[in-house]
Amino acid sequence: MTLTIDADATLWSTADRAGLPLLVLLHGYGADEHDLFGLAPYLPEGVAVAAVAAPLTPPWPMPGRSWYPIDDLQTRDATHVTTAAEALLRWLDEEAADAASVALLGFSQGAAVSLQALRLDPSQFDAVVALSGYAAPGALPNDPVLQEERPRVFWGRGTHDDVIPPHLIDHTAQWLPDHSELSGRVYQGLTHSISEAELNDVGVFLTTWRDAAGQAEGPGSSAS
Repeated sequence: MTLTIDADATLWSTADRAGLPLLVLLHGYGADEHDLFGLAPYLPEGVAVAAVAAPLTPPWPMPGRSWYPIDDLQTRDATHVTTAAEALLRWLDEEAADAASVALLGFSQGAAVSLQALRLDPSQFDAVVALSGYAAPGALPNDPVLQEERPRVFWGRGTHDDVIPPHLIDHTAQWLPDHSELSGRVYQGLTHSISEAELNDVGVFLTTWRDAAGQAEGPGSSAS
C-alpha cells in the first residue's frame, strides 16, 4: 500500500520560506492539519512551519484524518507506521527540498510517524519532537546510524495518558536513549494532550535546533 499526502492541504506559515529551517507539524488521530497550526505562538521565530494533513480518513463517525489505522487500543502495526513515514518522506522530497534544516513535531500518531521517518532517513532531519507518542517496535536498517549519530529528540508525555499502550511507552523509554540525544519530560497529571508547560519546553528545544541550523549547511551536517 502506498499513501500520498495532499500537498494542497498543507498549511504554511509563510510563502517566503526558501532557505529557512523548516518545522513540519504532524497531527494526531482524528484531527487534521489545522490542529497543531495553532501552536505558532510557542514556536521560535525565524523558521517556516508546515502543518500537513494525514493521508487517511478514520472510520465513521470519527472526524478528521489519520496516519494509519488503529485496530484496537492495545495494538499498533509497525508496518502501517512505516507506510505513513514513507509518505512523509516523499512529501518532503517534493515540497521542502530547499529547506536549510528540517525538524518534525508530531503528536500521538504524528509522533510515531515522526520517529519512524527519522529511522528511515536520518539524513533528512536535525531534530524531532514526539509528544504523547512512541517509537514503533521492530528493527529498521538505519537504527545503527541513529546509535552512532544520536539525533536530537524531545519526548514529552503525561502520567495520566491512557491512550498509548503501556508496553509501547516502556519500549520507547528503552529505545530512545540508545538511538538519540534524548531530552524531555514526564508531566504530572497530564492526559493524552499537550500542556503549556510542555509547550514551553518544546519552545526551548526548538530554539536550540533553529540556532544550530543557522550555523549548519543543512540536514545531515555536523550540527545534527
